[in-house]
Amino acid sequence: MNKDNLKKITELRHELHAHPELSGSEGWTKRRLMDFIEDNTTLAVVDCGSWFYAAHYAEGTEAIAFRADMDALPITEAGAAAGLPWVSRQPGVSHKCGHDGHSAALCGVGLELENVPHPRSVYLIFQHAEETGCGGQICSALLRERPVSEIYAFHNRSGYPVGSVIVRSGLCQCASKGLTVKMTGRRSHASEPEKGINPSFALASLVSHVERLLNEPHRGLVLCTVVNIAAGQKDFGISAGEGEVSMTLRADREAEMDALEADIRQEAARLARKAGLEVGFEVSDPFPETVSSAECVRRAEAAAKRLGFPLLQMEAPWRASEDFGYYTREVPGAIFYIGSGEDYPPLHTPEYDFNDAILETAVDMFLAIYQEEGAF
Repeated sequence: MNKDNLKKITELRHELHAHPELSGSEGWTKRRLMDFIEDNTTLAVVDCGSWFYAAHYAEGTEAIAFRADMDALPITEAGAAAGLPWVSRQPGVSHKCGHDGHSAALCGVGLELENVPHPRSVYLIFQHAEETGCGGQICSALLRERPVSEIYAFHNRSGYPVGSVIVRSGLCQCASKGLTVKMTGRRSHASEPEKGINPSFALASLVSHVERLLNEPHRGLVLCTVVNIAAGQKDFGISAGEGEVSMTLRADREAEMDALEADIRQEAARLARKAGLEVGFEVSDPFPETVSSAECVRRAEAAAKRLGFPLLQMEAPWRASEDFGYYTREVPGAIFYIGSGEDYPPLHTPEYDFNDAILETAVDMFLAIYQEEGAF
């Protein structure tokens, strides 16, 4: 990668890190990225509202697409990250998943495209709201509207050697969704609980039921993590009349996750009827399973080998969810991973900061995939 371009995107990454925005609120981030592309490249920039893409069009060819996300997390920086010159200026919000690096790297691809042959059309997709799972669902519609035949993305991974490229064919990341079960009864004085309908016992029974479900045999990984449970308030004179439990459902296969959800809903309804409670459900942050096609993984492997990058196989799917799966439902694609360091701080922790040393790795990988012979 051109060293002047690397310096530009490193500075851009630091700027993005200092101005993080949560999912669905990436107005400044989107505008800054659009300005960077417009000021530094000849790519066509198309504003799509909450997201945008930049493109080079080549007549008569099927296109390739690359995707980056740009949203941050509701996490306060701490440890070494809190002392960085580019520390977050937004209280309680920071880039703890590396999306600042993803967007900066894709801008780097735009810079490098100015000085390389253009064998086919290319779309650089700058996506919003990955952390809530809805951005990919919206942006992937572009693949139905344009002649895109393959798509790629990368993610940074702690626990792997710096600059190593990690791939996996087939299932790469789990499907997941948030499920909240709400039960409503009737409050009463704590001394006369029989005059009310307290949902606490039904909610506790539901959690115990979930624990039993997880001990049953499944084809692949199936998890249900209780993230919050509450009933009433901390007032010792009132018997609770309402409560809820929220859980994250996660599985290798969406079908098994859906079956788990159906069982939980059925049991919640049964327990509510038995206790005379009303029950309601709310789904949050749904993510599909992410599957990389064998052919696209082969292209990523070939690119890493040509570039001389260490190439590793990811033995098991990554449990973390990723809405890139919406894209690979539309066209063949692959997500590959770049090691941040074997002892690097984990993602989604206050100490994490994207490792600038892998920006060049990401840009070079995307360009090598773009320039590979034998496109779909």
